[in-house]
This record gives sequence, C-alpha cells and structure tokens, in this order.
Amino acid sequence: MRTTELVDGFRHSTSYVNAHRGKTFVVMLGGEALAQPGFKAIINDIALLHSLGIKIVLVHGARPQIDDALAQNGLTPEYYNGVRITEEDTLKVIKQVVGSLQLDITARLSMSLSNTPMQNAQINVVSGNFVIAQPLGVEEGIDYSLSGRVRRIDSDGLRRQLDNGGIVLLGPVAASVTGECFNLTAEEVATQIAVKIKADKMIGFSANEGIIDEAGNVLAELMPTDAQAILNNLSEQAPLSFGTHAFLKASIDACRNGVSRCHFVSYLDDGALLQELFSRDGIGTQIVTESAERLRRASISDIGGILDLIRPLEEKGFLVRRSREQLEIEIEQFMLIERDGLVIGCAAFYPFEEEHAGEFACLVVHPKYRDADRGSLLLHNIISQARVKGYTRLFALTTRSIHWFLEHGFNIVEVDALPEKKKQLYNYQRKSKILALDL
Repeated sequence: MRTTELVDGFRHSTSYVNAHRGKTFVVMLGGEALAQPGFKAIINDIALLHSLGIKIVLVHGARPQIDDALAQNGLTPEYYNGVRITEEDTLKVIKQVVGSLQLDITARLSMSLSNTPMQNAQINVVSGNFVIAQPLGVEEGIDYSLSGRVRRIDSDGLRRQLDNGGIVLLGPVAASVTGECFNLTAEEVATQIAVKIKADKMIGFSANEGIIDEAGNVLAELMPTDAQAILNNLSEQAPLSFGTHAFLKASIDACRNGVSRCHFVSYLDDGALLQELFSRDGIGTQIVTESAERLRRASISDIGGILDLIRPLEEKGFLVRRSREQLEIEIEQFMLIERDGLVIGCAAFYPFEEEHAGEFACLVVHPKYRDADRGSLLLHNIISQARVKGYTRLFALTTRSIHWFLEHGFNIVEVDALPEKKKQLYNYQRKSKILALDL
C-alpha cells in the first residue's frame, strides 16, 4: 500500500509538533505582509499553531498603510535616521490605521465558518495595555514628538493571558504613564516582548524566503555575529527593504538577550511559516543564539581529544578499538563538537561511493553533556553530508544503541543490506545490529 503525501507529512511533522507544544512564540507581522493577498492564509496558519498548543503573541506593523493614509490626508511622512517623526495630526491618522488593522486581524482570528481552516477554532483574541511607552525625545536637534519607544512590558499580564489560552494581539501604538499615545516600531515591540516573556522563538516575514546571500541563496542559519556582519555589508552594498533590515536587526538584539531562535520567512510563499517550523530542512533563515560549542570537522590536532572520549567505551567493548595510527588515517572522516577546547562529542562518516551509501560510526558524547541531543546534532550533520553526495542510504552498526537509532528513523536490516566491502568486514562474533536510514 502506497503512503500518501498527507500521511507522510503528518508523520514527519510529529516530532516538531511535540517539540513546539507549550512553547511561546512572538510573531511579527509587518504592514507589508498584511497588504498581501496571502495575509488570510498566514492568519489561518497562526491559528493552526495555536490549536497545536503553542502560545502566541502577535505583533502587527502598519508602515505602508500609514504612509498611504497620510498621503490621502495631505500629510507628508517625515523621517530622521529611519525613524518616523510623529506630530499630533500624524498620530490621529496612525491611530485610525492601526485600530482598523487590529480589528481586521481580530475578525480573521474570530472566524469559525464550516469548510474553512478556521472551523471550530474559537480563539480568544486579547489586546490591552501590556506595553507602556515613553517618548524618544530630541536627537541632534530633531524632536520626534509623539514617536516613542518601549518603557516597560507587563510580562506577568501577558503570561496570564497566554496561559488562559488566548492569542495576544498588539500593534505599534502604546500608551504612556502620562496617558498619552506614542507611535512605536512593531519590531521593537516584538523584540522587547520576546525578551521579557522569555519567548522560545520570534518570527518575522519578508518578501524574500529569508536572508539572501550575494549568490542569491537563502542562508538557512546564522549566528548573531554573522547576521550583524551581513546586515552591515548589505546595508552598504545593496540596501535591504526597511522591514527586512528592521527585523534582522531585531532578531540580532533578541538572540543576544536570550531568545534562542528567530525565524525569517516569506509572506509570499503559501505555508512558509508551517514549512519552516515543521519540516527538517525549513524554508527560511533562522538566527540562533551563540554558543560556547561548535560543530566542526576534526583535524590531526584533535586526535588526543577524540581518543580520550572514545577509549572508555572501547575498553567496555561498546566500540571497536581504534589505534592512534588508524585514527590519524581516518581523521578527516570525523565530525566533532568542541566546547571551550574540550572535545565533548564525535562521530565518523565513512563513504561507500559505489553503493551510494555511507556509514555513521563511532558516535560518542561526553557523559557530562548527554542531555542536549548532541548525538542528534552530529547525526543530522552527517545526514546532510550524505545527501550532498547524493547517497541514498546511511547505515550504522551498534550493540548498545539500537533504540536511539530506531527513534531517529533507522530500521533494522540484515547483513546482506550492507555495502559489499563492509559486508566482508562484518564481525559475526560481535553480532552488531545493523540499522539503515533511507535518505
């Protein structure tokens, strides 16, 4: 019986559903995204995330809508250093635009018609004074007037609403302790909320699939320092759209202040949000927290560290013993995880070109660092290498970790499934279980 695409998709997304359930996401939906025909589909997808047990704060922007409304009212938008100068007559227009968009989003999240993705959703949308603003003041002789910045976030109030099952919806206008309204940037609001409530992810949208490099390729993952370098470089050579520039900067700030992952996806690609969150390869760019650890290919200078790591398991018979000389010959096959100069994990990848297959071998993680899926990280890296080479299968031999491999999609196979060269070396006395993963 042939497995349908739908069933296959559900099965592959299950681990991500379980990983995301109960987590808190801050979603930043800029005015550019709200103006697109696909806006309704994005709202439907956000509602789907909510139905899967994800807690959501939705922050919307309104930059293009505000500029259009100002033009219709005979007002010229004024900016200084990329920040809008908000006079009283400008703020009146801004409040009308932001209020209208907020009602439109609320209406969409309230829909529960039959035969639609929102059927029986029944989502409570909560808005309020969770953000307290203060004026930007005067800079280099320029008075920003009623343009402001975040002064305080009511993180306890936000968490209560999220724990009660509501989606919190906020815009780029907030009140101050003096009772005035100030115009903020949606990016700052989203960033400050994500940091203060310790969100697990912050998500933004742009016209592109993510951050694009000079060759036109999507950069799947960036550390904040790399993202900052790209931001500086692109700003000088090929200026980004204001929304992309602002969210990339916001992501860097959020990661540096404790938000572990910030995702950037396209509002033009239908389902990009779901594909980014629930598929192995994703579809956009994620900016991830910098770590003291790094995954890299091993070199001759790492042999001592690898031997210190694998010797205890070799002595217990869990691993086949490797001499220093053998390790020197095979060192280029090893990937390792290094933390502050200490090798805390390693794995080897042996190619069998003729059969378009590879062996995943010698997986070891230091006993003190076995609580953060570092073995999975090494496996996924080697899977990626195998796919780049065009291999169709990855196999492993083990006497102790059978269930770990099964949990990662491997299946038990017989000796005849091994590449011919590996079959000739199989140790029948050791009786290792053979597991294979179709790529």
